[in-house]
Parts: sequence; C-alpha cells; structure tokens
Amino acid sequence: MELETETLPKNRKRFKPEIMSKEKKSNENFLSLLGTPAKRALENNGIDTLEKLSKFSEKEILQFHGIGKTTIPKLTDALKAKGLSFKK
Repeated sequence: MELETETLPKNRKRFKPEIMSKEKKSNENFLSLLGTPAKRALENNGIDTLEKLSKFSEKEILQFHGIGKTTIPKLTDALKAKGLSFKK
C-alpha cells in the first residue's frame, strides 16, 4: 500500500510568526520563568505585565494560591531588570 503525498510548489512561503514589540516580549518572558501554578496564580489575579506586578507587595503575591517562596526571587529579578520593584 502506497501513501499519497502532496507536492508543494517551490515558491511556497514559510509561515512567519507575528513580530512582537520588545515590551510585550519582556512582559511575556517574565511569566515563562515561572512554573505553571505560579503563572496561573498571577494570570488569575489579572497580573500579566511587570507594571501590574509592581503594584503588589511581596506579601500580597505570596497570598496567591500557587505562589511559593522560590517564585519571589524570580519575580524580583524580572522587576529589577525593568527598573521596577514590588510595592513597599
């Protein structure tokens, strides 16, 4: 039994993903540093950018289900890289 194969034209263009702005990439990158429970905890609380994250204190973030003590240093580093910090 022979499988049929589709022949593609030689001039077929390859898929090019949408080019994101640097700001959008850096905001998404901070979430990619986290485990799924921590990422979900932030997203469920409307935190999807570093600017939004900076409006919370470390203590408030630790109250979210899914955020552990190991998450805070990762978030702190991401905030520092953008010149931001947790609310005092």
